[in-house]
Parts: sequence; structure tokens; C-alpha cells
Amino acid sequence: MAAARYSSSNDLRRQVGSPRSKAREHKETLCRNVLIYGNCRYEDQGCSFNHDNNSNKNSSQADFGPKKSFNVESPSFTPSTQQQQQASKKSTFSSQAASAAPFTPRASSTTPSLPQQNAEPIMFNPGSAREFTPATYDVGNPSSSNGVQENGGLYTDPFTTMNSLGQQLPSSNQFNPYAADPNSISGSGSAFYPQQYSSGLIQPPNYHLYQPTDGYRGDLQPWQRATYDFFLPKHLREEMQKKLFAAQQMIPGIMLPELERYHSLVPLDTNHRKSTSCFNYQSWMYKAKNNKNGRLYALRRLEGYRLTNEHAIQTVMKEWKRIKNACIVTVHEIFTSREFGDSSLIFAYDYHPLWKTLQELHFQQSSGPRFKTPGSIPEETLWGYICQITTALKAIHSSKLAARSLELSKIIVDGKRIKLAACSILDVVQFESGSQKSLQDLQQEDLIKFGKLMLSLATNQLPSHLNIQVALESLNSKYSQTLKEAIAWLISSSSIDDPKSIDSFITGISSQMTKFFDLALQESDETKSHLSRELENGRAARIMMKLDAILDHPSVANIPNWSEMGDRYPLKLFRDYVFHQVDRDGKACISIGHMLTCINKLDAGIEELVPLTSPDNQTSLVINYRELRNMLERSFNELQKHSKSSGPP
Repeated sequence: MAAARYSSSNDLRRQVGSPRSKAREHKETLCRNVLIYGNCRYEDQGCSFNHDNNSNKNSSQADFGPKKSFNVESPSFTPSTQQQQQASKKSTFSSQAASAAPFTPRASSTTPSLPQQNAEPIMFNPGSAREFTPATYDVGNPSSSNGVQENGGLYTDPFTTMNSLGQQLPSSNQFNPYAADPNSISGSGSAFYPQQYSSGLIQPPNYHLYQPTDGYRGDLQPWQRATYDFFLPKHLREEMQKKLFAAQQMIPGIMLPELERYHSLVPLDTNHRKSTSCFNYQSWMYKAKNNKNGRLYALRRLEGYRLTNEHAIQTVMKEWKRIKNACIVTVHEIFTSREFGDSSLIFAYDYHPLWKTLQELHFQQSSGPRFKTPGSIPEETLWGYICQITTALKAIHSSKLAARSLELSKIIVDGKRIKLAACSILDVVQFESGSQKSLQDLQQEDLIKFGKLMLSLATNQLPSHLNIQVALESLNSKYSQTLKEAIAWLISSSSIDDPKSIDSFITGISSQMTKFFDLALQESDETKSHLSRELENGRAARIMMKLDAILDHPSVANIPNWSEMGDRYPLKLFRDYVFHQVDRDGKACISIGHMLTCINKLDAGIEELVPLTSPDNQTSLVINYRELRNMLERSFNELQKHSKSSGPP
């Protein structure tokens, strides 16, 4: 349709120079630059046409005259064939004439122009017309016309527009959300979703597209994503990286012995002043790796302990291995050793890197003998500690055991999570003397120690310095009456007829237990949301491993340049399409959204077409992702077959 509109000889888009000279004087003809642009840049440089637009308006008004009112008695107007032919010969200008090349008048003309005795003045005022600025019209794209696709669809790709606008904007002070450093300044931004390819099809959302589960950032458009939005949150990623680094950290120059099943011992104690008040023996903590499974364990060593009953270890291990609780550090092995130069008793627990004890977290030791406290602990945090310790004691008491180690230095904490980290030690150490106290008395002691522990945290005083009555009264000014009553119930002594139990305590704090359970479920949902991000990254990593193994292999089955032949050549072009794209200026285009989307589409093997071009522009392919995936699988299977069949020479 557009071609038929400009099929005449006086096509505005093709006409570059000035029109041919007319038979009449040039000064009587209005300059075409005035008609189109409102002025003529060559008016002072010898343009011989008329540049007065007012004279044209006056003559037009004189020809047409004032507008007459409608008369019902006037005869109906029926245009004749001759009038239609004359009307078709009238010169008209559409809005698309604005895209014509500037009119350049020539000094002389070699070909005489046709007479214009019958030419009529043209009424067109550029100043009254609104300027048309096409938003999605691309002259160099043959598949679009004024933002409408050839297949008749009304879909407009906003991401193509954003890329074109990003290339026109100045490169200074421009934010690139996909750069490795968010503060870096780079070129045009990139869109997350892929552009439409030569197939012209709009792909429906499928599982191969990255679907975020959380909201978008407020300072970005809905189709834009920041780099860290594809991965774990920044604080969580840094925390996990620090823990992994601490797990692999070694201290050179320390000569520690290798035990029977453990090696690479690293001391975990930061305080060299040891106390024997808890176990009646000096204890030390080490990080060690097991020879059998390669896992890391935390070894607690009791210095100078001599085992008198060989059945103590077997009995205690059999009882404590039955307990599986999230608030208790699991004990895996108990053994004795003389590798440290003495008789030592060693307990092997699960290793939790960078976890601190409650004493290290809430009681900072100063240079003197006293402890310096940072401040009051929030009541919500105290209730979290109470609910978790109650859960641990419920599991222990239900197994007919007692914790017996509710100390500030024997409970580890990480954020809002705490764990009892020294269970089963006193059961071995006091195996002989433990028979003097009944299980009920030991469980009652657990509840009293539990109450003193929480009172110590609430008042910022060590348990050895507590005045219980004064400390309980001081809770009225800082915490609720419910917390005070719960701590007071734990500390109070029970009667012989009606002894206290952990079940009764759970009934009293049921509302707080329900609230903590809800918070734990919310944290679990958040963790699963972060884990779903890494699901796509894991799939992408497997595909990239296969691509690198295939395309960078020098030869297979004595075939030189195996990675450059057959199915590997389209895969190589696909790798260049995904990772080695450049813009019109030859600068590298870094878009994590483009990379992840293409890799996930390859893993899904969809029917969407993708254009591939060689670096020298001599080879062009249009292939779908399903065929590329089949090529990838065939090449990888061939590589696996060759690796299994080829043995040592």
C-alpha cells in the first residue's frame, strides 16, 4: 500500500534535487521546503522560488471564498468522470512526506518542465500539523511497518525500542543493571526477555523462561532486572561464602596430631583461658576432616580424662543417636586418644562454621575480669531462644534423657537459630556417679538451668552473678509480664507430688510457640524462593559444561578439528550468538538475561527459531532450539563413547 502511494514520477522520497524549471517564472512558485519544513535553508543562497507563504494563503482564500452554510434545497452533487480525473491529478501531501530528503535547488536546469496553467495552489500549513514521531518504526527492518508486524499482529516489542533508545542516549552517567559492578558506567542497557526473531512468532511463556518469584525493583521497568535478581540475595550469598571459606580455612605453622579417622585439625577456640566448671576437665574444640566420608566435624576434646568403664561410650552413643532434632547438635562418635600426649576423650559433632556461642554473642569480655554487655536483648529474640530450647528439651526428655549442659558457652547461635552443642558429654564423664541422681531429678535441673540461662540473658548478667529475686523484679521495666512469669516458673522449685515437666511449660507458652512456628514456616518459604533461583542456574551450568567439553576438544577418534565439523559447527555459532555479541560500534554486549534465556531454551529444546551468523558474515543459519539440542546430545554422546572406548596406550 505504501508503495502504491508513491508510485508516481514526482515521488518525494526519491527526489533529491530541485524540481525541473517551470515555464512560468520561478518566483511565482512556492518553495517546496517551505511547504514541508516551514522554511528553506537555501533562501539566502540563491534559491529562485517563492518563500512567502502568506501570499499563497491569500490566493487560496480568494479562490475558495468564505464557507457557505448548507442548503437543503440544493441539488445533490454527483461527481463526473472528468471531475474525478481532475481531482486525482491534484497534488497532495501526506504526513509521510516529512521523511523525504531535504530539497536542494539547482542553479540551472537542462530539461524544460511542463507548463502549470492548470495547477492549483496547495493548502498545507506545517505549523498547524502535529509532529509525528514514530516510536517503533525501524527503516532498516523490513519485517515491520510503522510498528506493525507483517503477520498482522498488533504486538509492539518494547524491548527493541529500549535497545534503540539506549544506543541513542549518551554513554555518560548511564546505569547498566547487568554489569558485574552496579556502580560501573557502560553503554546501552540490555533487556531481560529476548527479542523476536525472523520467524515472527510470539512464544508463550514456558518453563524454560526464568520466572522470578519475588517482586521487581521499584527503580526498574517490569522487563528489566538487576544482575543479583537472578541469584541469591547479596547478604545471603556473602554469608554462605564466608562459611564456605571458614570451612576450608587452614592455619599454617600449627603442629596438631592426626587421629585415627580424622586429619587436618584446626583449633576453633578463640579464648585461651579455659574453665573446668562445666565438665570438671579442660575442653578444646577442633575442626577436622574425616578420612572415610571427607566431611568436616567439630571435635571436642576433654584433656586428661581416663575412661574407667568401657561400656560408658557404647551406652551413651546408643541412647543419643536416636535423637534427631534441629535444635540439637548431633553427636556421631565418641572415642579416646593418646595422640595429644595425654589420655583424652573426644566427641565428634556436626560442624557449623562461624556459629558463635551465646556468651560470645551477648557477653563481650573486656580486658579486665568482668564482662561487658552490649545492651538489652529484644523480647522477640528471647522468645525465639525459649521456643527452640524448649523444643530441644522436649526431644531429650521424651527419650528419657537429660541435657545437663545448658550453659552460655555450650549453646551456639547463628542469627535467630540456636543449638545445644554439648549434649551427652556429662553422661559419659559422670557415667559412674550419675546413678546417684534419678532421671527425674536431672530433668528438674534442666528446667532450673533453663530459667537461669534466660534470666541471665534478659538482665545481661552472668549466671554466677545473679541475684534471682532482684533480677526478676528488674524485668518489669523492660519486658512483658508473660515473659517474667515464664522465667519465674522455670526457676521455681517443684513439689514432690506435682513435679514440673517440659510438657506443662509448653502448654503455658503455647501462644508463643505458635507464633514462632509461623515465623519458621515463613523463613522456610523464603529459603525455597531463593533456592528456586539457583534451580535455573544449575541447569544452565550443566548445559555450559557440555558445550565447553564439546567445542574446545581438539580431536576425537583421530579426527582433527572435530569440534569444527558436523553438528559442532552450528553449536559453535550458537555459542558466539549467546556470549560474543557486539553492537554497531563493535563493543561487547553483556546481558545476563539474554545468556540465561538462550541457555534455558536450549535445555528445553523448544521450536523457536534462532539466527546464527559466522564471525566473517559468510555463513548464516536459521535453526530452532530443538535441533540444536539434538546436535548437542549427539556430540556429547559421541564424546562419551570415545572416552570410554579409548584406554591407556
